[in-house]
Amino acid sequence: MANHQTRVYEDTVEMLSSEENPTPMVRLHRTVPFEHTKVYGKLEWYNPFGAVKDRVAANMIRDANEKGLLVEGQKLVEPTSGNTGMGLAMMSNAKGYTLSTPLSKAIPAEKRVMLRFFGSNVEELDDSLCPAPGAPEGAIARAMDLAAQPDFHMLNQYENEANLEAHIRTTGPEIWRQTEGKITHFVASLGTCGTITGNTRFLKSKNPNIKTIAVHPEEGHDIPGVRSLKQLKQTKLFHPEEYDTLVGVSNEEAYAMCLRLNREESLIAGPSAALAFVGALKVVKDEPDAVVVVIFPDNVFKYASSFEKHFPQFKAARAVDLTAEPTPKEQLLNKLVSNSRNPHNTCEIGAFQEELESTNPQPMLIDVRPANVYAKQHVAGAVNIPMAELESRRHELPADRNVNIVTVCNRGNMSISGMLYLQSLGYRNVRSLNGGTIGWAAQGLPTE
Repeated sequence: MANHQTRVYEDTVEMLSSEENPTPMVRLHRTVPFEHTKVYGKLEWYNPFGAVKDRVAANMIRDANEKGLLVEGQKLVEPTSGNTGMGLAMMSNAKGYTLSTPLSKAIPAEKRVMLRFFGSNVEELDDSLCPAPGAPEGAIARAMDLAAQPDFHMLNQYENEANLEAHIRTTGPEIWRQTEGKITHFVASLGTCGTITGNTRFLKSKNPNIKTIAVHPEEGHDIPGVRSLKQLKQTKLFHPEEYDTLVGVSNEEAYAMCLRLNREESLIAGPSAALAFVGALKVVKDEPDAVVVVIFPDNVFKYASSFEKHFPQFKAARAVDLTAEPTPKEQLLNKLVSNSRNPHNTCEIGAFQEELESTNPQPMLIDVRPANVYAKQHVAGAVNIPMAELESRRHELPADRNVNIVTVCNRGNMSISGMLYLQSLGYRNVRSLNGGTIGWAAQGLPTE
């Protein structure tokens, strides 16, 4: 039997958070501009596997077991941005299950490495930072392919009501008890939306006057685990009609506050915690008796590579591997590709969409991906000439070397090579589409 008073346990799973064993809440001081309003961060990295998603992983497995959906030695599959996957990996270790986690290469390397270290079968794909259902080769599509096999089961955090129920069962009751029912505002960043929806339902059942603030990042953000308004359409747990306020926060605001929280509050809070906190400060007013609780989903240590990007002054020196030094020819080719990523040789999705609507004749779109990938989803009107077949199918290219051509792939990487090849044949007006098919589909533009 777990003894939360002495904090001695017979099993790791006994450490899972609950009303009797809550994650701590800490009042913020130096980063808060209020005289009266009290703001608390609920520190979710005190969950046994390091994040708020431990609650979700445990509850989805509990729910699936009660419904008889899992068997001994069960194979699980789950697309993830990292934290749910890590929670499921550790819960699978405890339960004797195996886990496969298709995910995006855009997710910080720290999370991808640790998922493998925890025992997950990690499959890295060209996908957006948050898995997108529409991506033909994306994490969700791959997970669904595996889930269709008889020996796999997908818990599906994006649709599973057990996700939000985790917070009705644990987080909400913890907060109500920790604040002695005095909470006036609840704040959370938006990912799958289980946290905001579950806590909203519980806390408003206790006091309908409690205000819930849902915080989302800007479009094109690079904050792992959270979703912009467009990306939120991909989760069935997003119920904006139940929240009191939706507020947006920029990349710059979130990362700047993340640094402040660590240095001024001595809290090892990650970027999604800072995102939620900035959103709270944009909405909450300084009022007597106001008590604000902000969910801090996880700590900083999974985001070193993200911080190096936003704070280059902190970048660590890398050891040089002399055995891996590229040859002069390889260096020249790499430089050629790198130098080709410029406004003269590439085009952005928004500008290209406007060009398609206003230009006659329209540019020729050449999709250079393999035929099976092209067949699953491609930009409307694109013809398929795979990169490996460009040489043998030169006869299909226009005779006019001045024709307007745009090459496209998944993300805008392979299409650079296609563009360079066509330029080598003498085509003078060739560009590569930055963002590729995945970026095009993510913006809701027409695909086939």
